[in-house]
Amino acid sequence: VQLQASGGGSAQPGGSLRLSCAASGFTLSNYAVGWFRQAPGEEREGMQCMSSTGATTYYTNHKAGRFTMSRDNAKNTAYLQMTSLRPDDTAVYYCASASGCEAPMRRFGSWGPGTLVTVSS
Repeated sequence: VQLQASGGGSAQPGGSLRLSCAASGFTLSNYAVGWFRQAPGEEREGMQCMSSTGATTYYTNHKAGRFTMSRDNAKNTAYLQMTSLRPDDTAVYYCASASGCEAPMRRFGSWGPGTLVTVSS
């Protein structure tokens, strides 16, 4: 039972990347999915979360705008479309699941190893 984030890599400032979060061993559509990131030397922070019904919650300091979540239940996968990337978006990005988006980070589970996003010119 795990979520595997992928799609990271290098991008230039202003560029775009789409991250994927593929579930194995369970049905992702039954759970909320959250995207988190951890920049070098920083604590892991929550970005946004999508409930099992498709409602999006934006965590502190991450409002609607550059990054957009979606999910494809048929593929058991969630996505994070990132646009207008900035150097301070450089981080390891993780996805995890929970019963609902109101859950604190410690209640999210099925963490995978994350995917590294590096934004530089």
